Amino acid sequence: MTDQDHTLMGNSAIDSDALWQDIMETAQFGATEKGGLCRLALSAEDRQVRNWFTQTAEALGATVTSDDMGNQFARFEGTEPGLAPIAIGSHLDTQPTGGKYDGIIGVLGGIAVLRTLKESGRRLRHPVEIVNWTNEEGARFAPAMLSSGVFAKIFTADFAKSRVDAEGTRFDAALASIDAAGDEPCGEHPLAAYLELHIEQGPMLEAEHCTIGVVTGVQGMRWYEVTVTGRDSHAGTTPMTMRADALQAASRLMASVQEIALNRPPHAVGTVGMVTVKPNSRNTIPGEVIFSVDLRDPNDDVVIAMENSFRDRAGALSREYGVSIGIREIWDSPAVHFDQRLIDAVSFAARAQHLPSREITSGAGHDAAYLARIVPTTMIFVPCAGGISHNESESATREDIAAGANVLLQTLFIADRQLDPGSSSGS
Repeated sequence: MTDQDHTLMGNSAIDSDALWQDIMETAQFGATEKGGLCRLALSAEDRQVRNWFTQTAEALGATVTSDDMGNQFARFEGTEPGLAPIAIGSHLDTQPTGGKYDGIIGVLGGIAVLRTLKESGRRLRHPVEIVNWTNEEGARFAPAMLSSGVFAKIFTADFAKSRVDAEGTRFDAALASIDAAGDEPCGEHPLAAYLELHIEQGPMLEAEHCTIGVVTGVQGMRWYEVTVTGRDSHAGTTPMTMRADALQAASRLMASVQEIALNRPPHAVGTVGMVTVKPNSRNTIPGEVIFSVDLRDPNDDVVIAMENSFRDRAGALSREYGVSIGIREIWDSPAVHFDQRLIDAVSFAARAQHLPSREITSGAGHDAAYLARIVPTTMIFVPCAGGISHNESESATREDIAAGANVLLQTLFIADRQLDPGSSSGS
């Protein structure tokens, strides 16, 4: 992209005060005592914020529809009939102890863009759609990015709708309970491109004093459920040499996750985030332990190598402790590389606004990872304090969020001019 392309960007800027007010207003839906949010997908609180989204977008001149997975689309028409829309968005659901910004600034940044277009009287060639994807977090219904996964045909709708939460409620029942489903089959909605604004959820931008992360892709990640089965027995009467202690074997296997990741620097990470011990009694040797494993790296070959090391370790510990160890893969999201034209557009938009930026690979999963499989896609990151996310103390500044929204706006202008109408595609 050359300096001559600066004329494509226009002089528009988002209303940073209105954007911040939107963030604070929506933070009342599911607010926690510690200043964060608990707004699980398809909950009563989610219904509240969805209604707010619909009313706000319609007041700005958009038409809001939903597909049968509850994904919301707020459409602002363009000037050239027949062009597929450029989508901007993210998600409004949160973790049980989440913050005000994760995903949310992507949707509300879209509202800020829509407000700018409305107030300036500007229309792009393509329609612009703000998307709120259902159940991105996966905190209530696993796996994560469930509805964008159906949209991109990673999952079937039947699979997604059969997911069950911890209380035994199916996804389709929760969808019906808040009247969130529309008539359009998920995945039949055409898009020309997808842009997603998000907090980094990591420490790099803040540490390097960068306002904008130019996201080149998403690292590969795999989730596993591990079940270690031994034998329940009395803690006082069973000799140490005659035990089949599931927890002792599991604890050593869990510790190996960190070791396996540390042996593959600089990007590999491994995490155990959930553990269930049965029968969970003080004086009974545990007979079963179930735990989660999360392995990630930008290189899929590294993720596979980590999995192989983990399985080898499990086999050795199974023999040593006389227990059985089952490893079930429950999610595989290969590394994603975003569209170079859109990456260049984000980079140019940041430079044109004199915002310090750097290229970065996302360590977290996002809806953009699935959308990238079907349409040109990229992301824009802004810093969050201490790199902390999925936490009630999650924090980002008004100035950084506004800067990210302005880069989103200008990237949209560039994409609108550069995207070949003939390349617009359905999903």
